[in-house]
Amino acid sequence: MTTTAPATLNPSVIGQAEKHHTAILARALAGTTLDEKQWIVLNQALTAGAPVDSAAHVARVAAMTQWDPADVESALTALLESSLLQTNSDDLIAPTEDGAALAGKVRAESGAIVSAAYNAVAPDDLATTARVLATITARMAEELARA
Repeated sequence: MTTTAPATLNPSVIGQAEKHHTAILARALAGTTLDEKQWIVLNQALTAGAPVDSAAHVARVAAMTQWDPADVESALTALLESSLLQTNSDDLIAPTEDGAALAGKVRAESGAIVSAAYNAVAPDDLATTARVLATITARMAEELARA
């Protein structure tokens, strides 16, 4: 099947790409205990590279995703209860070995598919797209902050 590239970037194209990313992630999460919110909370804790303050982590993930902070807090609580995240002696949260292993499995499964798709695009085009999407996102974030 041949697909024709759209004439221009628009909300439909962005939405379709996001829905396909979500579907790939859902496939990788199937059979785990994680939902999308839990995955993002866990993944962001891993990418922090060091233990993080739970309130700051919830605020950062909520801002990044535009999710209600209470929903992010619920995902964090579920991860703590399932021992994929833990609280250390300084009251900071960090992934457990099980959390890191599960994240590695999900990343490997989804990453192979996502990498193949992104590798089909020239690096310069990916860089331009990243700048464009960052600008669009920043402008929308400014508007949402006014509400």
